[in-house]
Amino acid sequence: TAHLPSTGLDALALHCAAVVTGLLPGHDAQSHRVVLRLLEIGFVPGETVRVVARGGLGGDPIAVRVGQVTFALRHEEASMVQVKTVVLGRP
Repeated sequence: TAHLPSTGLDALALHCAAVVTGLLPGHDAQSHRVVLRLLEIGFVPGETVRVVARGGLGGDPIAVRVGQVTFALRHEEASMVQVKTVVLGRP
């Protein structure tokens, strides 16, 4: 079975389903706090996520759906969430 490499959530195509594989470790106190916040709001390994919208010219912020909730993340925050795309089966 081929395994797709993980990528940052910031690079995920619009409306493409993906599964969180992990979070990049924080390199300083501020980024460590961001990682903890991302975990607290539901960006945990195994959770399904989807980019539902992108902001203006720079595409910032990114609207991301995790579970049943939508969050706005900056590119920097979204890049810390590692994901793999998935093909969702039909019911």
